[in-house]
Formats: sequence, C-alpha cells, structure tokens
Amino acid sequence: MKPVNDGGAPEATGAAPRAGSRRPLIAGNWKMNAGGQDACPLAAAVAKATRELTRAEVVVAPPFTAIAAVAHELAEAKSEVGIAAQNMSAEVSGAFTGEISSGMLKDAGATWVILGHSERRQLFAETDESVARKVASAIAAELRPIVCVGETLEQREAGDTLAVVERQVRAFLDELAKQPGFGVIAYEPVWAIGTGKVARAEDAQEVHAFIRGLLAKASEDLAGVTRILYGGSVKADNAEGLLAQDDIDGALVGGASLDAAGFAKIVDAAHRLAERAEQG
Repeated sequence: MKPVNDGGAPEATGAAPRAGSRRPLIAGNWKMNAGGQDACPLAAAVAKATRELTRAEVVVAPPFTAIAAVAHELAEAKSEVGIAAQNMSAEVSGAFTGEISSGMLKDAGATWVILGHSERRQLFAETDESVARKVASAIAAELRPIVCVGETLEQREAGDTLAVVERQVRAFLDELAKQPGFGVIAYEPVWAIGTGKVARAEDAQEVHAFIRGLLAKASEDLAGVTRILYGGSVKADNAEGLLAQDDIDGALVGGASLDAAGFAKIVDAAHRLAERAEQG
C-alpha cells in the first residue's frame, strides 16, 4: 500500500500536542448483535470488568432494541459506562417510518450516538451532507456524536487518504466547533473494519495528526479538546500500540466489544497509558 501522504490533500499544520484533559474513550459498537436478552448480561459484564479502570471513559452501543434495557441494567449497577446509539435520523419527528429521532434515543437512555459509520456510508448511501445534518441534530439535542471518517482500500492505494478524510471532516467541522470537546471523531479506515487488518500505528497517527491539524485551523481550543478515536479491527493485542500514539485518544471497537473480557483489556490498555502519562 502507498503511504497515506501520497495524495494531493494539503498538509494541515499547527496540530495541538496531546492534552492532559483528553481522557481516553473506548467505545464498543455492538452493530447488529446482542439486541435481545443477551444485551443486559453483556452490558453488566462490561461494567464489572471495567469498573476500576477509571482513567478511561467507556461507552457501549447496543442495537436500538436493547438501549432502554441496557440503560436500566447499567443504572441498577450504578455503572459509569455510557450508552450510545448506532445511528439516528436528522429529523426531530414526523412521518418517517422506521426512523429513530434524537429525542427517542434520549428517552431510551442514550447520551451518545455514532454517526457516519463506514457501513452506513457504504451500505446505506449516507453522504457527507446527510452525516453533517445528523451531527447538527444530535448536538442540538445534547446527544454527544462520535462521527466516523475514513477511506476505502481503493482510495488509500490511490494516495487519496488525506483528501477523503479532509472532505469528510470539513462537512461537519463547523458543527463541532460550536461546542468544542462535546463531539468526538473516529478515524476508521474502511479496509480495516471487520477484516482483521489494522493500520500500522504510525500510519494511523499520521491521519489522526492530520485531522487534529484541520481542527486547529478552526480553533486551537477545538484541536486541543476534541478526542479522535481509531477504529478498525482493534483488539487486546494491538490496542496499546495504537493508543500510545500522541493523537489517538481512544478506540471505536467493533467485534471485540462483544467479548467483555477482551474489551476490558482494551480499556485497561487505555487506563494504564493514561496513568503513565499522569505520572510523567
């Protein structure tokens, strides 16, 4: 594969250094799994396994059908694990059969929402514009967005990684800038999702630093407080190398989040790195 900087995207300079206030965030995207009676035991297991790993923030994203039950389970356990939805409509209400609004998600117990995931872009034709509308709607409803960006294998091999990522980020950048630190960006190279392939830590860092540079062009504050996650076949055995990079502030975890013990090992890696950073 070609290096990510072979494309024609302009360099983004002035990226902020790692900020101590950027608490690592590990989010588990359950996708179309654990949407029934197995959701609560999984959530409870995650809560138990990560309870002492307080230097990292933990979020789980069950299917719509399990959000309310998982919210109840975590509340009963007095857990600080947050709950995300995997998608939402940009519309607040109306005749949109089958859609889920921000208000419905909040009523069910979600405080986060994943938007623009590559599977939504690739399989359901979501566009930069539609994702930006959803980001605006989520922020207006006080749902914290985890907005996904990333290139396909074809785009990467053509040297277009940075150009693609810049286009995707610029579509919603103004919305994030309205409330710095409220939203999160997840860089997830499409070719690494569910394939077992993982970007080399230094390649992932290059893209993360580029994204932070784009944020810095809007404001240094936005760049300093916005967490940028890596997503793409993150597992216990590769998490620490990725999370140790200066501009990687956590992970959006897919398949590995369905195993509470394995997911907790990823959270533990983030916790230990944050602890090490605090100790200088």
